[in-house]
Amino acid sequence: MFYSESKHLHNNLAQIETHWQECKKGTFDSPVGPLFYACHIPERARFAVLLINGRIESAHKYQELIWELSRNQIAVFTYDHPGQGLSGRLLANLHIGYIERFAQYGDCLDAFVNQVVLPQWRGQSVILAHSMGGAVTCDYLTRYSSPVVGAFLSAPMFAINTAPYPAWLAQGIATTACTLGLGQRYAIGQADYLPKAFADNELTHCEQRYSLFRQLYQQHPGLQLGGVSFRWLQQALGSTHSMTQQRIDLPLSIASAQHDSIVCSAAHAHFAANNAACQLHHYPGKHELLCEVDSIRRAVLKQFYAFAHQLISQDAATTPSSSDYVAGDTASDTGS
Repeated sequence: MFYSESKHLHNNLAQIETHWQECKKGTFDSPVGPLFYACHIPERARFAVLLINGRIESAHKYQELIWELSRNQIAVFTYDHPGQGLSGRLLANLHIGYIERFAQYGDCLDAFVNQVVLPQWRGQSVILAHSMGGAVTCDYLTRYSSPVVGAFLSAPMFAINTAPYPAWLAQGIATTACTLGLGQRYAIGQADYLPKAFADNELTHCEQRYSLFRQLYQQHPGLQLGGVSFRWLQQALGSTHSMTQQRIDLPLSIASAQHDSIVCSAAHAHFAANNAACQLHHYPGKHELLCEVDSIRRAVLKQFYAFAHQLISQDAATTPSSSDYVAGDTASDTGS
């Protein structure tokens, strides 16, 4: 099993960049406008990963992981949520995180599956989701019929850390602001994109990966996203309020960060208790476990690989060959 290591990252950046350029990229139609996607299918792909990123993130941020999965003969399909990354922004101020209804994220995931994934992939697939992507995944799985055989959730957003305010007060303030017509304004304490120094960051202990993330967003300002609007906050808090009570009839696996200040890790245990087919493992990392120091990141990915391999059939009769890959015409291709 191949694992990318931070100490070799700078030596591998050229390979990672080359692989990223070889990925197919384009746009697909969603209920809230065109969304950016990227995908790569190795010649002997064993299964596919639907990579669902978190808030403020983009497919571009996951170049190392996409390259790593490809080295392990795993196809990857990913996209940018509405209002972030290279997908269409929803407000005049491009930095404000906004969504009219949280369920629209799940609707977009369903459009992605039907327009991008299914036309190109006939084998088995697993979701790999981070943070807000975990909440979007669970909402999607409760409302839509899905071809995936399971979902791996990294630090899923089942409850948001609203400190110093309790969640009920934060939701009350956000709801009041929306009622007063301020839903598209920044919530209290939120502002345009501003990179934090590594020493002050709440995302990872890995300085190399954090620096590459910030450099990427500095070089590509179109990827930058600031804080959340009152409407986003109201919708996200309302959607996640009962998420720990959801029951999903699929195998699930959660990686929870013990030093997470972005989401409330305690909600992961409550969710797992309500889903018998859910595994839960804890790691001494910050929020972005997939961008953590090698010792933590490797352990998380070992959990993912073990989970995925349990689900994916090794029967050659069900493993797609290169002739099973179909070029779909429902999504717009912008080249490799």
